[in-house]
Amino acid sequence: MPRIAETPEDLLSQSEALKLSGLEFMQKILDGTNPGPPIAATMGYILRDVAEGRAVFRGAPSFSVTNPMGTVHGGWYGTLLDSAMACAVMTHVPRGSVYTTLEYKINILRGIPLGMEIDCIGTTTHAGRSTGVATGEIRGVQDGKLYATGSTTCLIMKIA
Repeated sequence: MPRIAETPEDLLSQSEALKLSGLEFMQKILDGTNPGPPIAATMGYILRDVAEGRAVFRGAPSFSVTNPMGTVHGGWYGTLLDSAMACAVMTHVPRGSVYTTLEYKINILRGIPLGMEIDCIGTTTHAGRSTGVATGEIRGVQDGKLYATGSTTCLIMKIA
């Protein structure tokens, strides 16, 4: 069962993280060996599934992520899509390397009601030596409807 880091000391050191491939790193978050990022608690989502080229997060927006009109803020959609798409790319990152989001784009197709569970699915379309590209979608768990889509390019960097 995934768990979330509560203090900086909970996170893996960079030297320890670099000993793992991106897929191994993500699998250790999924099985609870390593903690997930604190932003997951802040934004109300958790890693649900990971495989090579794919990452799935499940969450539900709460009142704390609404805009002044009381609807889900676009940043919530963006954060979930960025997480799923970038983590899908991460599953291709070799040991001794790291990645970061270079750019991403989202399209919000319809509003997600507060409290409704969604799955955010990231899928890698390209993973090379220095870049990775992925797409993402947010779908309702119960209704299966498509709520948002996204695309990203990530930078992959050799450290060790």
